Amino acid sequence: MILEVCVTNIQSAITAQRAGAHRIELCVALDTGGLTPSKGLLQAVRRQLQIPVNVLIRPREGNFCYSSSELEIILADIRICREAGANGVVIGAADQTGQLHREHLEAMLEAAGPLDVTCHRVFDFTPDPFEALETLIELGIPRVLSSGQAASAHAGRLLLQRLAEQAKGRISIMPGAGLTPSNIQEVARTTGATEFHLTGREKVMQPNTGVHIPGLEWGYWESTEVVLRQVLKQLEQV
Repeated sequence: MILEVCVTNIQSAITAQRAGAHRIELCVALDTGGLTPSKGLLQAVRRQLQIPVNVLIRPREGNFCYSSSELEIILADIRICREAGANGVVIGAADQTGQLHREHLEAMLEAAGPLDVTCHRVFDFTPDPFEALETLIELGIPRVLSSGQAASAHAGRLLLQRLAEQAKGRISIMPGAGLTPSNIQEVARTTGATEFHLTGREKVMQPNTGVHIPGLEWGYWESTEVVLRQVLKQLEQV
C-alpha cells in the first residue's frame, strides 16, 4: 500500500515523511482545489525530503479548460519541476465539453519526459469516466487521482471499484478526497486500490490583532502526524 500525502507547506512535507508516507503531492491554495507551488517551496522540500515529491501543475483556480497562453505556463512549470529534481507531476486538462483534452495532455507528457505522471481530478468532471480512463491508458499515464466523481472517495467507492475492474492493472486508480482513518479500510477493500491520497490536515490558528480582513486569515492548514500514522495503521490491516 502506498500513501501519498497532499501538502501545501514545508512543515507538512516534513511531517508526512516523518509519519511514514511514501510520497507527497506538493501544491498550494488547497481550498481552491490546489495550485502550482513556487519554485522556492519545491526546492526547499527537495532539500529536506528523501521520499518522492510529485508536483501539482495547475495555473489557476476554476475549470480545467486552458487557453494557449495558460498551456505555455503549464509547460514551463513542468520544465521547472524537471530542473528542480521533482519525482513527478500531476496534470490534467479538459476541452469545452468536459472531456479530457488529448492534445494538451500530449504536450504536457512531452514536457514531463521521464517524470512520473498522475492525472488529477479533472477526471472527476468528465462526462464519461470509462471513456476517459481508456484515454489515459492510451496516453500511457500510469495513475489517476479520483474520488469516483463524488464529494469523497468513500461516497464514490463503487464507481472507483468499477473503474479498477475496467483498468485491469493497466493504470493505477488512486482514491482521494475525504479519506480518514475511519473510512480508508472500507475504500481500500471495496476498490482494491493500492495507492491512496489524502491531506490528514488540521487548521493551525495563530494569535492575531483582532482585525478581520476577508481572504487574509490567520489560520492555515498543516498535515498531522497522528492522523497520518493512524491511516497507515489502518492500511496495514487491509
